[in-house]
Amino acid sequence: VIAELMESFRCVFVDSVSNSFYPVPQEVIGVGSAFEGWRPCDWDGVYRVLVPLNPPPGHAFHLELNRAGQVSARTFSIRVELVCTFEKEQLGEEPLCFLHHSQKELGWKQKLSLLETLCTGSYLDVEKTSCWFFQLVRSSWLQVPQWHSWHVVFQPYSQSCRLQLSRGRKSLTVEILFGVRQEDSDIFVVSQPTEAQKGSSSISVSSQPTNIISRTAWPETYAVAEAKFFRHIARQLPCESLHLKCLQLFTCILRGTGFSSSTWKTVVMHVLTTVPLSRWHRSAFARRLWDVMALLDRCLQLKRLEHFVLGNERLPAEISLPPATRRVEPPNLFEHLAQDLATLREALQAYGQLRFR
Repeated sequence: VIAELMESFRCVFVDSVSNSFYPVPQEVIGVGSAFEGWRPCDWDGVYRVLVPLNPPPGHAFHLELNRAGQVSARTFSIRVELVCTFEKEQLGEEPLCFLHHSQKELGWKQKLSLLETLCTGSYLDVEKTSCWFFQLVRSSWLQVPQWHSWHVVFQPYSQSCRLQLSRGRKSLTVEILFGVRQEDSDIFVVSQPTEAQKGSSSISVSSQPTNIISRTAWPETYAVAEAKFFRHIARQLPCESLHLKCLQLFTCILRGTGFSSSTWKTVVMHVLTTVPLSRWHRSAFARRLWDVMALLDRCLQLKRLEHFVLGNERLPAEISLPPATRRVEPPNLFEHLAQDLATLREALQAYGQLRFR
């Protein structure tokens, strides 16, 4: 249902921006646990989708890494550059070029560049883009084929757009995020942290007060790469959902033990790249659970849990990463444990309690 609805929206979006110089929406991507085949017990019931945005004609996006802040919670600024449209072959009417047409001609045609609408300075503004995107979604609803089947309530947020859909006793909440793809990879920068990054974990972008995050800072997300990794694993396991059952067990049965869903997810993904996939069968379920526990124990003792995507040389080749992402030193998600002995003691105590459950 959600996939069909979002594809209908995308078609309307593309038609709506075709004669403008606003970002061009691309194929919608489902992100988060709901689209990976599992749901933590603390799941908020929101289905999140990502709408990649391409630059409009005459514009280019350049991603610049912001050096301030945590390495494992990287943000980027999206610099918008005007580029010549005369260099591309065009059929019919001469293309409008912001570099070569005069201000008088541009004013006569009532055309504004992206720099004049959604940017702060030369950088794409998250809140301005969110406001534009919300209006685009709202104005597109009556053109979507499914509009007569659902009652919808639009919920604007400063960095995303939510739809509360209802039909009879059935209801769905969909949060639409938007972002820009890094090069031709599975890594994106997005309008706000995705589901896993919102959790209480060491990879949480939202651990920083929101008022100090610049309106031109776009958090990096690995949700698309992680979902692709889970699909890759499912195709090769003897029992295609065993790893998801492990993850479901740790995040639900062991809820409240001090380890977040995203921590368990990171540990399970690392185990999937170290334990041969041929060993992931039903009769070995208990053994795989102990493998996960053993890795968590080792990480706690070393006070080091490496980020799963950044700098991971074991990732399947089908997961596309920017070259710089592959070369980076894997950030330590347990760095806070090394810096705070009281927190480390709490984590070790929580792990000790897990062993007797």
